[in-house]
Order: sequence, then structure tokens, then C-alpha cells
Amino acid sequence: MAYYVTTPIYYVNAAPHLGHAYTTIAADVLARHMRQRGEEVFFLTGTDEHGEPVAQAADAEGVTPQELADRNAERFRALMPILNVSNDYFIRTSDPEHHARVQEILQRVYDAGYVYEGTYEGWYCPRCADFKGEAEMLPGHRCPIHEIELTREAQENWFFALSRFQEPLERLYAERPEWVLPRARANEARAFIASGLQDVSLTRPALRWGVTVPWDPEQVFYVWFDALLNYVTALGFAQPGSDLSETFWPASVQIIGKDILKFHTVYWPALLFAAGLEVPQRMFVHGFLLGGDGRKMSKSLGNVLDPFAVIDRYGTDALRFYLSREVTFGSDGPVSDETVDTRYHAELVNELGNLASRTLAMVDRYRAGRVPAAALDSALAEDLDPLAPRVCELLDGCELSIALDEIWQRVRRLNRYVEERAPWAQAKDPARAGELNTTLATLVEGLRIVAVVLHPYMPAATRSLLDALGERAPEDLALSAARCASSDGGGRLAERALAPLAQLFPRLR
Repeated sequence: MAYYVTTPIYYVNAAPHLGHAYTTIAADVLARHMRQRGEEVFFLTGTDEHGEPVAQAADAEGVTPQELADRNAERFRALMPILNVSNDYFIRTSDPEHHARVQEILQRVYDAGYVYEGTYEGWYCPRCADFKGEAEMLPGHRCPIHEIELTREAQENWFFALSRFQEPLERLYAERPEWVLPRARANEARAFIASGLQDVSLTRPALRWGVTVPWDPEQVFYVWFDALLNYVTALGFAQPGSDLSETFWPASVQIIGKDILKFHTVYWPALLFAAGLEVPQRMFVHGFLLGGDGRKMSKSLGNVLDPFAVIDRYGTDALRFYLSREVTFGSDGPVSDETVDTRYHAELVNELGNLASRTLAMVDRYRAGRVPAAALDSALAEDLDPLAPRVCELLDGCELSIALDEIWQRVRRLNRYVEERAPWAQAKDPARAGELNTTLATLVEGLRIVAVVLHPYMPAATRSLLDALGERAPEDLALSAARCASSDGGGRLAERALAPLAQLFPRLR
């Protein structure tokens, strides 16, 4: 089965920030998880480089838009290995291959009769590159996202006949109630559609930085239509000499932030209908990360959590864990330096790190570093075996935070098991050698299963742990291996000699 996951492409008029890291890590968790399930995965991210904001930012710096795009696109590309992200391709909308495919698809929309010439006047946000309807504006004609005053603009250009897709979109939402998740975001999209769709600008006449309109070379395509099509165009040239569209389109899941909901849940499916293409299987809309003051993070407000500072102090895995754990994926929620530190020490150091260290230390101390070939504790096996199927079920619905909580419940259960069984007491009594063997074998098996299922969230730490357990082959990471191998003859690692394990998460205070 093919699985195609995308992030939004990130706008190059500013530097990468926490929001970009949040979305990209979420998509990476899904991509890594699906690879563990044996699926053929394609994971796309990249940069959105056209439009008025980029042109304006370039003018302010005295450089060309292409020079600004080249410089900032590389900053986003460099972010991927810093976050330990496993994307298969990084698209740039200034790629000539993307231009050609955008022109081909939108020519098809034009030829189908969904484009006409006209005049539009309305309230425009240059930072959103979007006209706002009366219901979308804050008092004083201000943008609800950027809180800046909108400008009144009139344009003579080509229009996309969005209004003709009122009924098809209503039918899409009625027939596929989980097409957009969470449901609250789907309700927002349905309300926008129910308010009555208006035709929207497809082109810009006074801008040179963009994809040229093939039937009117004096205009370029409105940046949003150019950008949205990247999800389709990339498949045509990401793998030289191959077109991956037949394998991977429609996308399995597209991850977006709620600030771009309208474009992805209304404009995007309408455009695909017009082009004769299938819509994605699912759109998942995540919320905002908020500062301690409860407002969306902003440098101007001084409430920003710097992802690079978190990585420098705690490591990449800690940032990935924190962003997946602290705020329920799909909701708004506050993040802060203080809660990063709390999560790191309470959960990564004291719970997972301590569990791994003392389990391997006890095997080394009591059984010379070799896992006993002993019957596993059946009660604990019954708790561990449903973990992988449950995580699969949750991640199919993009419930990243809830799935991580399921895993963490097992981490805590294994820690309680150590206290309940008191292997240090068992080790003092030769008559309890069988009990000790069961305790150690069960702990090692539980640690292995947790590491496999946790791998998409924290790939580096879990790789170190699995290496210490001797699980180094690619198939050892498969989710099919994340169950107790035997309840009577010992676990998968019976008789395995374990390697030393460095501290997974050093204590920093």
C-alpha cells in the first residue's frame, strides 16, 4: 500500500520557526510509522517562493526575489536534518519543473471553462496574500491572523469560478465526514461553504514574480494556486525519469495549520475537481502553539519558544517528544521553556531513561549481561501486545498525542513492574532465581517493544536503545515485531548478550 504525506510548503519571506518544526515533525512521525508498517511511503515538504510578500521583502533588502528565495529556501532545507526529518523530497516552487506542471494543470482548468476575466475589489492582506470577506475580518478591517490593517484593492484579472463548486463541496463533506479532521475544523470549512462561495482571483496583473499565465503572459498566477499544486506537481519530477503520480496520488494525509484552513479545505478540493483530479484522502488541521500569555507565538510579542535553543540544550529527540506530547495534536495549547524542562526531566530522564538504564544494569549485574531464557510475565505481555495495533489505529486518524500517551502508559507500567517485582530482593534469594529470570526477561522484552513503537517520535534515542539490545537489522524496527515473541520460552531476545548503553537523556539540573 502507498502512503503519501505532505506538510504545507513554507513561505521564504522569513526564517524557520517553531510552527514549521511542529508541522514537519508531525508529518515525519506519520511517515516513519507507516514505513514500520511496511508501506511504500512518500513524504513531501518544501518552500513556497512566489507572491507579493517575497517580492516586497526582496525589494526591502535590495536583492532579487530569486536571490532571497535561494537564500531562505536553503535555511528551510537545512532544518530537515536538524529535526531528524526523513522527507523523501524537498520541493521549491521556483523549480522550473513545477512551473511547467502548474501551467499545464491550470490550462486544463481554463480549457474546462472554469476561468473567466473580470474585476474584483475587496480587503486584502499582503501577508496572507488573501482577500478577506466581511465575516473573516477583525474590527477596523484587520487581518484575523496577522492583526494588521487590510488594504482596499481592485484588480482586473482572471477568476476561478469557485462558486460553481458549491454543491460538489457540500457533497464531499456530507459523504466523507472524516475528510477533514478534527471535526471542529471540518465544521469551520462547512460553515464557510454554507455562507455562499464567491469566485476568487486566479491571477495577478501587476506582479512579475510568479508562474506566468500561459493564455495571458502579462499576468502570473495568484500565489496560493501555484503553491497548492505543489502536492501534485512534485510527484512528476521528484524521482528523475519517473512519474510517481499513479502510485501516490491522491495524498493519504495532508497536515496543515488552521491559519490556512480555507485554502486547503475549500479552494484546494474545488481546484482539484476543476482539473479532473482526485481530492486527498484526508486533511488534518492542527492548532496554534501559544505563548505563556495564551496568544499565538510571535517575535513581536516576545513569547516565542526557540526550537533551536531547545535542541541545543536538550537534543532533537526531546523537541520532537515535547511537541508531540505537550499539546494535543489538533488543538491550540501553550508551550514554554519551563514545560520543556519539566517534560524532559520528569518523563525522558526519570521515566524512559531510568527504565532503560536500570533494566540493562540489572541484566548485567544479575545475569552477566545475558537475557534469561525464561517465561515472560503473562499479565504484562497482555498489556504490551495490544500497544502496536492501538497506535496504528490512532495514527491512522492522526492522533499523534493520544498515540504517544498510549506508549507512555506502557513506559510507566514497566517502571511500576520494577517496583512491584523488586528484582534486587529476588536476586538475594537463590530459591527465587526463576522469578528473577522472568522479571528480567519481561522487562527487556517490554523495553524492546516500547522502543520499536516509540521510534517514529524519537528515532535517535530509540535507535541507541535497540542497538544496545542487539536489534540492529531493518526488520527489527517493523511494527510486526512489536509484540511478545513467546510467553513460555522467553522473549525475542532470550540468551542475547546486551551491549552497554550510554545515558539516553542526561540530567541537566
